[in-house]
Amino acid sequence: MTRRTRARVSAMYRKMRGVTLMELMIVVVIIGILAGIAYPNYRQYVARAKRTEARAALLQIAANQERFYLQNNTYTMDMMLLGFPVGTAFITNSNSYSISVTAADANNFTAIATYQNADDEANKCLTFQLDGRGVRTSAPLADCWSRTR
Repeated sequence: MTRRTRARVSAMYRKMRGVTLMELMIVVVIIGILAGIAYPNYRQYVARAKRTEARAALLQIAANQERFYLQNNTYTMDMMLLGFPVGTAFITNSNSYSISVTAADANNFTAIATYQNADDEANKCLTFQLDGRGVRTSAPLADCWSRTR
């Protein structure tokens, strides 16, 4: 290698020393902005999934109650007779809702899903309720059965 070539290579390496603090701060700000947008969307997605799980469990209870009614001419509060592994109440797979049949007689039943955690979701969809007539209610917001946000 000639002296001139070595001098060029040396000058080139001196110019390319690394990332400046300004470039690093720009990358950190961009990552912060993306995280600030993505995290709330992720939390909404998780909340919707938990609500869907609770609604599905209540609808399964309703279907099993109707099957039980056809065979026994009455509804039941015993979850084991409805095909669930517990006798009174069970917790959904996400550990978010407690599902139980709170009232049952020969003419009607009431199944309820109650949110277990103390976070923002408790202020939106604390309970879901379904009875034998197909009436769906929720509290504190009335649109939890159809809520997509």
